[in-house]
Amino acid sequence: MPRILLADDDEELCSMLGAYLAAEGYQIDLAHDGDSALAEALAESFDVVVLDIMMPGMDGLKVLRALRARKETPVLMLTARGEDVESVIGLEMGADDYLAKPCNPRVLSARIRAILRRAESRRERNVAQTLTCDDLVLQTGSRTVSRAGQPVQLTGAEFSILEVLARDAGHLVPRAELSERALGRALGRFDRSLDMHLSKLRQKLGPRPNGDERIKTVRGAGYLLAV
Repeated sequence: MPRILLADDDEELCSMLGAYLAAEGYQIDLAHDGDSALAEALAESFDVVVLDIMMPGMDGLKVLRALRARKETPVLMLTARGEDVESVIGLEMGADDYLAKPCNPRVLSARIRAILRRAESRRERNVAQTLTCDDLVLQTGSRTVSRAGQPVQLTGAEFSILEVLARDAGHLVPRAELSERALGRALGRFDRSLDMHLSKLRQKLGPRPNGDERIKTVRGAGYLLAV
């Protein structure tokens, strides 16, 4: 039974979401402020932490930063509608996904399942492989990347996207397929998380050694890692 920490200061919302997720087969723990959420996340073993950004005490972004310094537990951020800046910051800091509130419990459950599938797939692929594209070297076992011999710090989602593109280097990966394979879920019509991850990847990886674009967008079709 996957164990989920649901951290939100809205106790009524927590109770409603917790009851729904429990009926879906999850073991649910609740926290209603940032300090309690961080203490529980560090002390216990959770499969996913669902973390609201706006909480008393430590806010969700501070909790995420402190958690990421110690653990790689998957995190799904909850944001108020219109908090695009906070969503981007959360993804940059290592959140695996985000969802705007008020959220449909079914959508939240689906996002959690996608994160769990991605984590399981990661464990199954834990046999170390080396993928090389130009001056990029990906180590799939340790999930690390170097460019021209220098380490590049990527979030978990960024690495997953780059790994999919690297395995199909030189070939177009359709946008919907990239979301399914890298993020473990279908891409919603207004979902910008894939775009945000790709934007950060481009910034971190820079151009190819010859100055050409490294990750190319084929408008209306998908993306490819140039070789």
